[in-house]
Amino acid sequence: MNTQERFVVEGLNGARVLRGSIAVRGAKNAVIKSMAASLLFADELLLDNVPHIEDLDTFGKLLQNLGASVVVEGSTCTIHTGGVNKTELDDTLARRLRASIVASGPLLARFGRVSFPHPGGDIIGPRPINFFLDGFAKMGASVRHEGEQYIVESKGKLKGTEIFFTFISVTGTETLMMAATLAEGTTVLRNAAMEPEIVELANFLNTCGAKITGAGSPNITIVGGDLLHAKGQVMHTVPDRIEAGSFLLLGALAAEQLEITDCNPMHLEMLIELLRESGVEIDTTETTITMRKVDSKQFHPLQVRTHEYPGFATDMQPPMVVYLTQVTGVSSMFETIWGGRLAYTQDLARMGAKINLLNPQQIKIEGPTPLVAAQLESPDIRAGLAFVMAAAIAKGTSSVGNIYHIDRGYERIEERLQKIGLNIKRESVA
Repeated sequence: MNTQERFVVEGLNGARVLRGSIAVRGAKNAVIKSMAASLLFADELLLDNVPHIEDLDTFGKLLQNLGASVVVEGSTCTIHTGGVNKTELDDTLARRLRASIVASGPLLARFGRVSFPHPGGDIIGPRPINFFLDGFAKMGASVRHEGEQYIVESKGKLKGTEIFFTFISVTGTETLMMAATLAEGTTVLRNAAMEPEIVELANFLNTCGAKITGAGSPNITIVGGDLLHAKGQVMHTVPDRIEAGSFLLLGALAAEQLEITDCNPMHLEMLIELLRESGVEIDTTETTITMRKVDSKQFHPLQVRTHEYPGFATDMQPPMVVYLTQVTGVSSMFETIWGGRLAYTQDLARMGAKINLLNPQQIKIEGPTPLVAAQLESPDIRAGLAFVMAAAIAKGTSSVGNIYHIDRGYERIEERLQKIGLNIKRESVA
């Protein structure tokens, strides 16, 4: 799995023939944070429903570089951080993964020091880290910038404080919540992110000795304490709602009948309601989503605005735009989170989509427009899968290169799509 591989997709030319069931894997955005949380534990931490993705492998190497033991077997991951003997995040690994910064909070809280470069990841807009640095400073740490490294140190334990996020940050909320778990006194996070992955993380930490209340609301209170103890408890990775939503959108475009299993429809309420408003027939149970064949020409346009949870997720924006190219009428997308996240739409336009870029964060989409095959390069995780979706409904054979990005977030996606009838294969690039 690397940049020298590509997906080759035989387009369905608008036919609705995909059928069967497809299971959702554990959430990328949850498992990485759970791995970081292992630094809060005195004993080993066992995670299950772990997806086999590149980002997990990278974060595992980051922990191992610190001295931790990380063992992945099947869908489980066992981590013991008793051997951690340094607090400098590896420069190469940290720059490869935006979420690497979540390790900074637990490391600082446990060892009193952490250093890291500006984190990397997808190129979808500026990635400020002032939330983290300002939060650490408010908790009593000193922060300095030397060359390309941030060095954060505290004399003794971090101190409980009140932190207000001027911009809602999921990773910032998770990082400071974990840091506060080992701090002295009470920390209150205001205007905090409310994603379900945060709730699951807080709930599990509480079963292991943490004192966190309010997760899932804008105000989270953490009473600090000592190292946590799992005592054999297993942390279950919640289903990936972004993956589930992407399958739902693909099904709306190309399925005769599709069942999405091992998911939590409650985490997808905004997307499901938007699609129902658009005319997609959707049935849900506690753990499944099913859709039936409907002529996409009957679908209605939508005016969509990305927003923090429980709003429409920014990570769902690229596949939603592909969907909107096939509905009748003029739709709009307003990307409110990341300033550079609509650049990929130029490639959809090359495939025949009628997309008008109003400004760097707003587009209008006129549909339905048949798409034609193209040679594409994946710019990031979510746009990469959106390109696969576009190729699936297009006329002709498309290729999607640079699929390392797709592998970062989706486990063996081509094998799973093959099982519901899509002609897609992975091949090496000469």
